[in-house]
Amino acid sequence: MGNGKTKDKESRFIRLRKRIIALWAYCTNDVWNDTRHSWKVNLVKTLNLSVRSFLNGDLQSKACALTYRTILSVVPALALICAIGRGFGLQRTIETQLIEHLPSQAQALETAFSFVDSYLSQASGGLFVGVGVIFLLWTLISLLQSVESVFNDIWLVPKGRSIWRMTTDYLAIFLILPILLICASGISLFMSTSLSKLLPYSFMQPAIEFVFDAASVILSWLFFAGTYMLIPNTRVRFRNAIIPGILVGSACQILQWLFVSGQMYVAKYNAIYGSFSFLPLFLIWMQLVWLFTLIGAVLCYSIQNIGEFNYGENIKRISPDYLRKATLSIYTIIARRFYFNKPSMSLSEISQYYKLPINLVTPVVSRLKEAGLVNYVEMPDKDLDEHPVQPSTDVSRITVADVVRCIQHFGDSNFLPGFDKHYINVINIDNQIEKIALKEAENIKIVDLDIKL
Repeated sequence: MGNGKTKDKESRFIRLRKRIIALWAYCTNDVWNDTRHSWKVNLVKTLNLSVRSFLNGDLQSKACALTYRTILSVVPALALICAIGRGFGLQRTIETQLIEHLPSQAQALETAFSFVDSYLSQASGGLFVGVGVIFLLWTLISLLQSVESVFNDIWLVPKGRSIWRMTTDYLAIFLILPILLICASGISLFMSTSLSKLLPYSFMQPAIEFVFDAASVILSWLFFAGTYMLIPNTRVRFRNAIIPGILVGSACQILQWLFVSGQMYVAKYNAIYGSFSFLPLFLIWMQLVWLFTLIGAVLCYSIQNIGEFNYGENIKRISPDYLRKATLSIYTIIARRFYFNKPSMSLSEISQYYKLPINLVTPVVSRLKEAGLVNYVEMPDKDLDEHPVQPSTDVSRITVADVVRCIQHFGDSNFLPGFDKHYINVINIDNQIEKIALKEAENIKIVDLDIKL
């Protein structure tokens, strides 16, 4: 009996171990071969891609670099926030709130605000006005360029904005994001205080405070969602940015509460370190804020691009034969739809309707376009993968052999000195093989191939 129970326990342990191993294999690799569109599969793919991007992107070091750049930009950034806050009548409210939240660092904050006031007064009067404004903008633009560079690395964007795009986009960012940040920090106190004077009933005070506390949190969500949409040099959809915005905004609200609460525990160290005791905590807080922000950017990228990694390892190792078949099939779809007056499809529509991974469709269509076989129907208000694709030549006369020759011979060739001379026999045999292989395909038109429309 005892041996039977022991064997049963061992068998259950082995089954559990196999299940865990199978689950781990699915979550790490096999999930990219699962084409189902259920929320569970998408969640596993999003987490898988986020973890891989976080580990491969060295986000800890990038958060440290952004922390350093932020320290250099603290006074200009505070000057910009206070300048905008002054326009809304919230400058003193912001200063008062910071001092009330950080009573142990009142001296350091008073010094910082004196720097800000001096900075604004120097930048707004006299001969220094031009130099002051330029220096303020240069400092903030430099910080924003660093942030954009990190975000572009996360989004795998090869290049940043042009000078014109920097001028227009950064101006929008400087106006929109600080206003959301100011409103998120000042709306609760300002509006609740004003309404409490207007409304005579004291029992409504808790409800008012709750409403505007919630509004402050929602504005912080929108702040981070706006950051993920505006800063990368690519189009980010709002529905993909709002979830990371909510998560990171909530995490930063909690982190801010911990930072504020921790000030009372360092008050006793002020006698030893003075206002310097504020700096280590501030650096830790800033480092964590940037780390959470970058994690949110990775999550936003993963949510929007999980479809581009299906069969990722297989596509990296795809054989030339299978790639030729896929290319011929995708071109046939495009050509037949155009020939039979069916609506032209975008890359994402081809991927979804014909059950082809988008990370295979995109490079294939790109190569077909470079070879002069297809063109995009330009639609400036849409992403590249949403542009319809149509043939660029008369498909009624194109044969299978024409397409195969075009895609096989497109690109650089005959660039090795003396290659044709030294390997003439090999080249002749290859030409004969190609001629024999394409002989039957010379008489088969692309539009005659049977693919459902």
